[in-house]
This record gives sequence, structure tokens and C-alpha cells, in this order.
Amino acid sequence: MLFWLFALLISAGTVLVLVRKTVTGPRAEGSAAAYDVEIYRDQLAEVDRDLARGALPEEEAARVRTEVSRRLLAADAAARQGHGTAPGQGPRLWVPLGAAATLVVGALALYTFDLGAPGYGDMPRAARIVEAQQMLQDLPAQAELEATARPLEMEFPQPSEEFIQLMEQLRTAVVERPEDPRGQRLLARNEAALGNFTAAARAQEALLRLSGPAASGQDYADYADMLILAAGGQISAEAGTALQQALRLDPRNGTASYYSGLLMARTGRPDIAFRLWDGLLHNSPADAPWVPLIRAQMPRVASLAGEDDYTLPSPAAPMAPLAGPSQEDIANAAELSDADRQEMVRGMVGRLSERLANEGGTAQEWGRLISSLGVLGETSQARAIYDEARQVFVADPEALALLAGAARDAGVVQ
Repeated sequence: MLFWLFALLISAGTVLVLVRKTVTGPRAEGSAAAYDVEIYRDQLAEVDRDLARGALPEEEAARVRTEVSRRLLAADAAARQGHGTAPGQGPRLWVPLGAAATLVVGALALYTFDLGAPGYGDMPRAARIVEAQQMLQDLPAQAELEATARPLEMEFPQPSEEFIQLMEQLRTAVVERPEDPRGQRLLARNEAALGNFTAAARAQEALLRLSGPAASGQDYADYADMLILAAGGQISAEAGTALQQALRLDPRNGTASYYSGLLMARTGRPDIAFRLWDGLLHNSPADAPWVPLIRAQMPRVASLAGEDDYTLPSPAAPMAPLAGPSQEDIANAAELSDADRQEMVRGMVGRLSERLANEGGTAQEWGRLISSLGVLGETSQARAIYDEARQVFVADPEALALLAGAARDAGVVQ
């Protein structure tokens, strides 16, 4: 209400200034001339008084009277012209009133439909930051969100009977050996693949506990992802903490950056969300799972962040398809005997080595195989593959960094 009162007063003041300037402006010259007429008349009366007292000779009085009279006639003519209203030259009230009305209506339309937000109270920046911080501190608990979460509209492949049996065996094995991090990792990934995100999050939480300081940023990002999916897409306090830890360990982690931007956008900090997502778009392949999600939401986030001229970057080239064992392969391998598993690993390594030797491959493919071997506990094989991969990509620092990350996940290097 106070805003509209001030807007009305400012508009009324603008209208008065325009009207007064238009109406009184042409008469300024006439008003000055009328004042001169009065002065000259007083001077003529003064000449007559001086002549009567003998203070002024007759000849001098006549000369002064003639000069003053001449000036009086000129001032009187100027005064009459300034106060006249010749046809087509007088002040027209509709001109300033029309201009004022256009100004007021245009300003109201611009505020209502583009720049403003009618009905909103004052929102100073400091207060918005404090409110956003409070919203972050007041994130609901995971259990509360899961209790009210709606099922996600996601389709999962129907597992085969054999795979279901393997999963039951894996679950039993994890219950019997809860301190085995490899079993918890396998369980978390396969439960997530089946859409059992609550069970996946519990297994991933156990993995983080068992890994301790050795847990990677991706481990925490995966945990946050499972928590968020289990909560129907909502971000709990536990998920927020996991995201912070993921970005602390891996500032460029795509999963953590996307969800952190989403959290910032939902808690009143679109400026932070914009910076996170803009950097992620510029450094992600086109087929990264978060890219279409960000591109759909970025125009609105950019507008809220004040980046009205922002243009979405062109999609990057898709990432080369990864080769190596699938999650089902890993699950199957976990149930094989030691001898059979070793034979399976040697077969995968042999096939991949042969393909890379004949056709070449990407650093992502090498990294995927190293990580998979680490999950299976084949650290010696993972180390051999890592050493070979470093020789292949010796001149590529980015590839070497990716391989080193995979080797850390596999327990090959610290």
C-alpha cells in the first residue's frame, strides 16, 4: 500500500510540473514586461515631483519624460503581446495532460507486466540471504520426507528370475557379512538399479561408514542421489549434508553440482544455482543425465538471478560409450566361486585388452574397468590395467586425472 501511495504522489507531482511548465511558460515574457510598465510609470511620476519641487530643470525634465515614455510604450506593447491568445498559439492543456497520462499508464504497465511484482512486500537482499540460510537449516529429515513421498514416475527394467535370485543371495550375504564394503557397494548399486532407493541408501550409508576417510566424492554424491530419489525428488537435511561433503571432496562432481544447484534454487538462492549450473553445462557431455534437466530449468533460474541476457550454451559432444562389465555382470561375479570369478575377470580383461589394442579406447573405458575390478577385489588386475592405461594416456593430463580417480576408487592408489 505504501508503494502505491508513493507512486501516486510522484505521478501527481510529475503531472503538475508538466502542466505548469506548459501553461505558464509562454507568459513569462509578458509578466516581466508588465512589471517594467509599473516601473516606468513610477519614474514618470517621480519626474513630475522633481519638477514641482524645482529639483529638475524644465528642459531636463522634458528629455527624461520623453525617454521614459518611449520605454513605457515598448514595455506596454510587450506586456499586451505576452498576455494575448492568438489563434493556434495559446497554451493547450490537453498536450501536457496527454503526455502525463501516457507517462503514468506506461510506467504502470511496465511495472505490472515486466519489471515489477504487484502485491509483494519489500525484499531487501540481506533479508533474502538470511531467509535462504534459515531454509537450509530447516530442511526436513529424510524419514519425514520418505513417509509422505509420492512414487517417482520412472520405469525400471523387469529383472529376470535368475537376477532376482542373485539379489536375494546378495542381500543374505550382506546381512551375514555387514562389515564387507564390497558387498555393501554391490548391494547399493543393484538396489538402486531395481528402484529400491531406500534400501540402496541404507547400503550406501553403510559403505560410507566402512570406508571412512577413504570414501570419495562420488560415494557421497551417490548417497545423496539415493536419498533424494527415495524421498520422491525432495532434498532432506541428510541429503544436503551429503552433497556438501561430495563437493568438498570433488568440487566438479556433476551429480552433486546438479542437486546442490537445485537445492539453492529451492531455498531462495538462484544466484548460486545459476553459477553451479552454468559451470556444469559448460563442462558436461551432452548425454550427461543432468544436462536436459538443467537446460529445461536454466532460463527461469537465470532470470531470477538477474542474468536476463543469458543464452544457453550449445550442447557438448556426447561421451563415448563405456565398455566393461555391467552391474549384472558384477552381481553375477560376486556369486561365483573364487576360481570361476578369476576366470571371468581374466576373460573380461582379455577381451577388453584385445579390443583396445586393435581399435583403441577412451580413458573413461579404462577407468570403468579399473573401478569394476576394484569392486570385485581384483586389485592386482586393477593395478596392471592402471599401469597400462597410464602409458597409453601419458600425454593427456585430464585422462591421467580420470584414471587416478578410478584407481583410488579401486584401492590401487591412495
